[in-house]
Amino acid sequence: MRKYLLFATTFFAAFLLLVGCSQKKEQSTSSTKLLTTAQIKKNVGSKLVTTRQDDQRKTTEKYQEIVEEGDYSLDDPYIKVDPYGVTPLSALVIFTTDRQAKVSYTVKGKSDGTSITNQVNGDYSMTHQVPIVGLYANYNNEVTINVSYQDGTTASSTIHIKTGSLPKYIKNAKITISKKDKSKMNLGDNQLTLLDRTTKEPFAVDADGEVRWYITDYSQHTFEELSNGHVLILTKKNVNDPVYNDLVETDYLGRVYKEYNFSNKTQSSDSANSAKATETTLIHHDIVELPNHDLLATVSDGSEYKEDVMVTISHKTGKIVKVIDLKKLLPNSLYKNFKKGSDGKNDWFHQNSVEYDKNDNSILISGRDQDMIMKIDYKTNEIKWIYSGKPKSSWPKKYRSKILTPTKGTSITGGQHALTLLNDENGNPDSEDVLLYDNNVNVTNGDKKTSGKYSQAVQYHIDAKKMTIDQTWAYGKKLGKSNFTYIIGNAQRLANGNTLIDFGYKNDGKESNVIEVTPEGKQVFNLTVANSASKAYAYRAYRMNFYSDKYEFNVIDDNE
Repeated sequence: MRKYLLFATTFFAAFLLLVGCSQKKEQSTSSTKLLTTAQIKKNVGSKLVTTRQDDQRKTTEKYQEIVEEGDYSLDDPYIKVDPYGVTPLSALVIFTTDRQAKVSYTVKGKSDGTSITNQVNGDYSMTHQVPIVGLYANYNNEVTINVSYQDGTTASSTIHIKTGSLPKYIKNAKITISKKDKSKMNLGDNQLTLLDRTTKEPFAVDADGEVRWYITDYSQHTFEELSNGHVLILTKKNVNDPVYNDLVETDYLGRVYKEYNFSNKTQSSDSANSAKATETTLIHHDIVELPNHDLLATVSDGSEYKEDVMVTISHKTGKIVKVIDLKKLLPNSLYKNFKKGSDGKNDWFHQNSVEYDKNDNSILISGRDQDMIMKIDYKTNEIKWIYSGKPKSSWPKKYRSKILTPTKGTSITGGQHALTLLNDENGNPDSEDVLLYDNNVNVTNGDKKTSGKYSQAVQYHIDAKKMTIDQTWAYGKKLGKSNFTYIIGNAQRLANGNTLIDFGYKNDGKESNVIEVTPEGKQVFNLTVANSASKAYAYRAYRMNFYSDKYEFNVIDDNE
C-alpha cells in the first residue's frame, strides 16, 4: 500500500509538472504571436510622401503668378472653378485692391437659411486669394464679394460661377428631407452636413438636402478636421485600388498640404501561407490630432489580429513614435479564443473610435466586439476605467477596480460607435460626460434583452472617484426597430445643444438616416439618403463649418 501511495504521489507530481510546463509553453507560444513594437512599426510602414503635392505644383505656381502679376480687380476678378481638379463645387477668386483690405463672401442660397458666408482669414492685404466653397451643382451660382478697407470704407461685387453636374455615386444617392426647422437647427453662417461614407465620395448638404460640396477622391471612414482648418481624408490614388492607404491633409479646395502613405503588405495569418503577403487597409476607423499635432490612429498591426492597435504618427517625419497594443493591456481571455472571421483574422476588439482628453493626457476608445468603452492614460498605457456589460466578477482580479458600476436605469452599450468627450467646463478629469452611438447589438457583452430592438445616441456621466457611470440623456429608443442599425453610426453634440445622429446602416444598409434633435428630443432635421452603391452608406455624419476661422489659403506663402 505504501509503495502504491508513493508511486501515485510521484506520478501525480510528475503530471502536475508536465501540465505546468505545457501551460508555460502554451502561454509562451501565445505570447510570441503578439508582435513587438518594432514589428508593428515595420508592418504599418508609415511615411511622408509628396506624390499629390508634386502633381499640384504647376497648378499652384500658376496661381502664384496670377497673384503676383496683379492684373485682376474686384470688378473683374480671376475665377477658377475647381482649382485643384477634385472639389467641383469650390472656386478660387483672385484680385487686388488699391488699399489694404479684408474680404468676405456669400454664396446665395436657393432658400432662407441656405446661404454660405465666410470671412477670408488673414491680415489686411492688397492681394486677395478667396477660397469659395458651398456652390450648388449644375447651377449658375450668385456670389457676392465684400471688401472692408482698413480705413473703414467698404465695397462689393457680385459674380456668377457656373458648375457642372454631380458624379454618378452622388447623383444616385437620392436625398429626401422629411423635417427641417431651420430656426432650431444648428446652422450658423457656413455649416453643412457632411456625409462621410464608408466608400465613394464624401459630400456635404445644406438644410434643404442640396449638395454643396464634395471631393472626387474616394474616402473610407476617416474625415477629420485639424486645428489649422484643414481636413484629413483616408483615400487612394486610384478608385480601382483595393485598399485605402493614403492619408491626405487637404482643404476644401482640394489643395494637398501633406500626405502619409502606409505599407499595405502584411503577413497572412495562415501559417501554411505565412510567406504570402496580403493587402489590407491599415488605418481603419478613426484618427485624432494630438495637442502637438501628431496623429493618433486606429490601425491593424499586420498579425492574425486586427483593429486592436493604435499608433502615434509624427506630423513632422511621418514615422510612428508610439504603439499601443490593446492585447497587451486587456486579459488574453478576451482575444485568444475569439472566433476568426472569413478573412482569417481575429477581430476580437474592433476599435472604432479614439478621443483625446487634454485634462489628464488620456484617450477614450470604443471596442465594438467587446461592447466596451474605456479610458487609458496616454503616457503610461494604464487603464483608468472600463464600462462593459461583462460582469465585474468575471474579470481577473487586477481589473475589477477599473470597472465602472452603472446606476439604475443606465443602459449597457452594445456594438457602440463614435465615443466622444463632451465639453468639461471644470476641467476635472475625474468627472466627465461622454456621448456615443449605441447600436444596441449584443456582440459579446451587450444587453441580450434589448439587442436589435432599437439604436440610440446616449450621453453618460462618469464619476471616476466613485467609479460610477450614469445615463443622463438618450434619443432613438422610441424610433424602434425601424432605426436599428447593426453596424456604423455617429452622434455629435452641436454648439446649440442639439445632437446630430447618424443611423447610418438603416434598413440593412439600403439607406442612411440623419436626424438632428433638441435636448428635449424634438426632431428639427430629418434626412434620408438612399445608398447608391455597395458600402456607400454614411459611416458618420458631421455638422461642419465650411470653413473654420483657423483656415487660410495662400499660394504665395507656400508651406509644401
